[in-house]
This record gives sequence, C-alpha cells and structure tokens, in this order.
Amino acid sequence: MVRIDQISDTELSILQFLWDHGDATSREITIAIYGEMTEAKMSSVQKLIERMEAKGCVERNRSERAHRFRALASRDQFLRSRLQALADRVCDGTLIPLVTTLVQSKGFSKKEREELRKLLGDL
Repeated sequence: MVRIDQISDTELSILQFLWDHGDATSREITIAIYGEMTEAKMSSVQKLIERMEAKGCVERNRSERAHRFRALASRDQFLRSRLQALADRVCDGTLIPLVTTLVQSKGFSKKEREELRKLLGDL
C-alpha cells in the first residue's frame, strides 16, 4: 500500500525527479537533488530511497549493477491524496472550498478557463 500522505519535502523532490525522468539511479538522483555527488549526499539519498521503498512510493530494479528506481505513485495520485488530506483537516472533507479558493485567487488565462469549463462539463 502506497503511503503518499507520509512523504517529506525531500522525498517529494525525489519523486518529482522520478516523475519527470521515469527512472534513475541513486547517483543520478543525488546529482539532481544536490547538484553534486559526495559520499554523504549519496548516503542521504540512499536512506531516503530506502524509506520511500518501505512506504511503497518507489520501486527498485535490481537487474543492473546500478539499481534503478521509479515512482510507484503518480503525480495525480499524490495531488489527490494531499488535497483530500488538506480538505479533511480544514474543510470537513469537502473539496469545494479548496477549488473555490484556487479559482478565485489565481488569475486564469482564457485557455485555462476553457479547460476548466470543459473538465466540469465532462464530469
């Protein structure tokens, strides 16, 4: 079971990298997160990945010498989980106040308004 609600900010940066790149080695992740490769930074990333594996958020492919990792939770799953958790805490579980606040506070372009209307129409 994926425990998306327990993802730290640093773990989220790893997930974002994996969402954007599909899969990666711990070395590639370390360089992407920290901008450089050191033993300490590599060790930190490996510990984070181990925690994320335990949470069911990433999967390890051991078929190569350098193991590759990929996200098991999609960006959409993560957003749904986080938004619902926020709605549960702040809005008695309903998403309407969150959506209303987002729509009212952000200036949407004409194209974005059309996409939102289409989405609502499809629902």
